[in-house]
This record gives sequence, C-alpha cells and structure tokens, in this order.
Amino acid sequence: MIFETGRVVRFADCDPAGIVFFPQYLVMLNTLVEEWFDDGLHIPYAQVIGVRRLGLPTVRLEVDFTAVSRHGDRLRQRLAVRKIGRSSLALQVEFFGGDELRLRARQVLVCTSLESHRPLPLPDDIRNAMRPFLTATEPTA
Repeated sequence: MIFETGRVVRFADCDPAGIVFFPQYLVMLNTLVEEWFDDGLHIPYAQVIGVRRLGLPTVRLEVDFTAVSRHGDRLRQRLAVRKIGRSSLALQVEFFGGDELRLRARQVLVCTSLESHRPLPLPDDIRNAMRPFLTATEPTA
C-alpha cells in the first residue's frame, strides 16, 4: 500500500527564481510524514510527540531533485515503507507534478525517547500500522 496526498506549491515555498527553494521540499517531506501518521496510520503524530514523548528524527536522507516546481503547481506526494527495523524505518517518497517526477527521496527515521534522545524499539501499535505500507518495490506514477 502507498500513502498518497496532495499539496499546492505556495508563494512562500519559492525562491526569487520562481521555483521551489530546495529546503522547502524538506519541510514538505516532514509534513508528509506527519500526515501519514495522522491519516494513513491513524495514530495522531501530535500524541506521538507530545503525549508519548517519542521522536522520529531523520538520520539519513538522500534526495534527487528531478524537475522544478513552481508557485501554484499541484504536487502529488507518495510514501511507501521500504524497511522496518527494530527502532528504524526506511521510507521511499516521490513528489509528482502531473505525471512528471519532481522529487525522489530515501529517508531513514529512528524512534527515540524525547527525554533521553536514545533509540527505542518502535512500539507495536506503530509497527503494526506501518506494515501495510511495506513494499518491495519503489512507488511509481
């Protein structure tokens, strides 16, 4: 299963050249993970952070920027899980504008205690909710 959502490129996302300023894509990527928790996993991300005091920092990120996006473009964002480890998970993300790939990212997140900042095993409810998104193939258009 692949989690899919959409987002419009806003003026604030763009640089003076009129295209998405690359760090804004990383903000979009982080927002996508939060939306996946809320709407895909049905585990409120605010509770994971605020109540359960679990962090999911990015420890590895590889991004290919394949085409520009401009103010007003509608991006289709797709997320799949490549691997679930003891305390980590590897994600594959793609952003499309229409049928054109704009961004491909490979991201590794690690579950940590927000008190000690040490790795923790992924809780069973989170691990179980992620399993349907585990795929052996990369998302495609």
